[in-house]
Amino acid sequence: MTSHSSALVAGLVCLSAVVVVVAMSSWLAAAGEGSIGGADCETSCGSVHIPFPFGMGDHCWLLPDFEIMCKDTGNGVLKPFMATALVEILNISLEQGEVKVLHPISSYCYDAASGMMVPSEWSWSLGAYTFSSTANKFTVVGCRALAYIGDTRGNNVAAMYQTGCVAMCFDGKMSLNPCSGMGCCQTAIPKGLKYYHVWFNHRLNMSGIDDDGGLGRCSFAVLMDSSNFTSSTSSSNNISSPEFINNNSSAFNSSRGGKAPVVLDWSIGFDDCKTAVRNPDYACRSINSSCSDATSGRGYTCKCNQGFHGNPYLPNGCQDIDECQQYPCHGVCTNTNGSFTCDCPTGTRGNASIGECQKDHFPPRAQVAAGILAGLLVALIAFLSTEVFRQKASKKRQGYFEQHGGRMLSRILETDGNNIAFTLYDRGDIVKATRRFHKANIVGEGAHGTVYKATLGTDTVAVKRCKQIDKSRTDEFVQELVVLCRVNHPNIVRLLGCCLHFEAPMLVYEFVPNGTLSDLLHSRPRRRVVTLPTRLRIAAETAEALKHLHTARHPTLHGDVKPQNILLGDGWVAKVSDFGCSTINDNVQVVPKGTLAYLDPQFLQDFQITEKTDVYSFGVVLIELLTGKNPQAKEWKNLTTTFQDRMGNGTLGDLLDADIVEEGSMGLLYAAAKLVSRCIAAPGKERPAMGEVAVELRQFSDEMPESPEARAALEVEDGRYSYTATEGETTGFSNLPPLSTELAR
Repeated sequence: MTSHSSALVAGLVCLSAVVVVVAMSSWLAAAGEGSIGGADCETSCGSVHIPFPFGMGDHCWLLPDFEIMCKDTGNGVLKPFMATALVEILNISLEQGEVKVLHPISSYCYDAASGMMVPSEWSWSLGAYTFSSTANKFTVVGCRALAYIGDTRGNNVAAMYQTGCVAMCFDGKMSLNPCSGMGCCQTAIPKGLKYYHVWFNHRLNMSGIDDDGGLGRCSFAVLMDSSNFTSSTSSSNNISSPEFINNNSSAFNSSRGGKAPVVLDWSIGFDDCKTAVRNPDYACRSINSSCSDATSGRGYTCKCNQGFHGNPYLPNGCQDIDECQQYPCHGVCTNTNGSFTCDCPTGTRGNASIGECQKDHFPPRAQVAAGILAGLLVALIAFLSTEVFRQKASKKRQGYFEQHGGRMLSRILETDGNNIAFTLYDRGDIVKATRRFHKANIVGEGAHGTVYKATLGTDTVAVKRCKQIDKSRTDEFVQELVVLCRVNHPNIVRLLGCCLHFEAPMLVYEFVPNGTLSDLLHSRPRRRVVTLPTRLRIAAETAEALKHLHTARHPTLHGDVKPQNILLGDGWVAKVSDFGCSTINDNVQVVPKGTLAYLDPQFLQDFQITEKTDVYSFGVVLIELLTGKNPQAKEWKNLTTTFQDRMGNGTLGDLLDADIVEEGSMGLLYAAAKLVSRCIAAPGKERPAMGEVAVELRQFSDEMPESPEARAALEVEDGRYSYTATEGETTGFSNLPPLSTELAR
């Protein structure tokens, strides 16, 4: 982002803060006059309750974003709408700090008249609201649908957000319950999202879908309340039975007239509770209320204290609950401010809350003796219960060990232990090393599990908490562990051991300290100058690691090659990671295993993972190394196509990263570009083997070796180190022949 853009954004933020302060100050003045939320304010529209700080009419709402319009939608039916967005409100929750509204479903439909696909895409920017990351999921419905959701405004690539999912179906059938990829897919969104745009990938469309049944050739995508999905699709469209249905994606769109419910989180102002409580415009007006920091962004919400109910945003809005009217009491119930007591009358004993009080026949001494005896009995029961619990826990952990193939693995290690450097760790060691899997120890999350930084003895390691494995493939999982622990290559993250006493296996790897290749190329605001020799060396090391996996005695397919899975160790040496938790020979996938931007297009046709699938993904990584562009960013979502087009018309120089463009490096850049074209060729059988790719890249790296100064420069922040072209050098291609001419040689 330029300094001008930064100043503009900062100004808008300040202006928003001023608007909020002015609005809340006006509300405070009105509250002093006794008119805010008064009898003249309507509290409902149709069947929807409208509580303050929301309201209809002057002095009835706290912030402009909370103004509600009650509209007659026909035949005298009143429905509430947001005044700022004109979307229908379904429900407002003060307790949860949520508003549920209806918003349009984006579509991508085949128009038979024109023979073209016609998109209808939705964008929405929020004010005092954020899209709930816990209640909503991005949902895509269709037989050949690839849709994205993201916030890609501005020039700050690091601040951009983008994700998506693929919905495919076969023989014209889809399953919407559950939504698992067969004609329907869902994915989560990040916390604090205030803007999004929906768009479709035009490579996948419905033009080839048979529509003889009149079911429509449309794909649909929408951010929606995930708890509402099953009920809305089943009850409105009669598709809850059978499990699989014919392609009826249009029915999903028509259930609410082309709209779907989405949950918005709302909050007051920009301050947290600690600051807001000292301000004169503090919104928690009831003396029996308390403040809670907003969970999805800046600001706060108010709640009535326990034992009170009502509206915490109004003076005296939280009223005492008469618990004696709600809870059973078989004695004397006394309501107190915020609580109550339930006691047996004098001369009786017992627990009046759960049973009738009995006359007390025991003298005080008998009561003391009975109390001591009862105490001893309770202590004995507690001790025995603890022992039983420990025995059950130990048996359960041993069950996990055997379920995950622990006995088989132990026998293999005993038989061939001298040739395998592998450790079976104790459950307690793993729990202690990860500080009980504390979230502060999390260093990464992938498709197959969560990675924690841990300390085992004096060694720093990475503990990967796998997701559940298929119980029917336990033997294969154990054999793969044995194969992986025998993998000894300087450019592959080493598997040190495992712990099988958990519900899901724990794998222990060597710890790699310098982050990922993605961090090195794209991290902001700290940006490093990565020279061409460094990039060629990292590419060669990565290719040699993949070659080693492909050509081992037990060949291994990675399936998700991308910069996030290429770690950088001491000396910035590349180390390939993110395999080991899933069945390596599981070549047939129902939904894509890899990341969309790096996924082989041929996989979307036959769903087969091969060695050439890894070669294609590595080719995209090479493009990223040469151009410095992130293929997951919206403006570069077709980076491979752009790369091939630029090669064809001789303008690739404009796409390459200026940090690596020098007149002396042109030959290597041309050769690397030709290697990229072979790696991403279609069909896959035209691509070279990974061994051939590794040999060529090592030759490139040897031809332009990396200097010690280049590696040292990676440690220096931008601003303290920069590259300036000397006289006679060039940083572009303006005086060089077109790429097509060079390739023709």
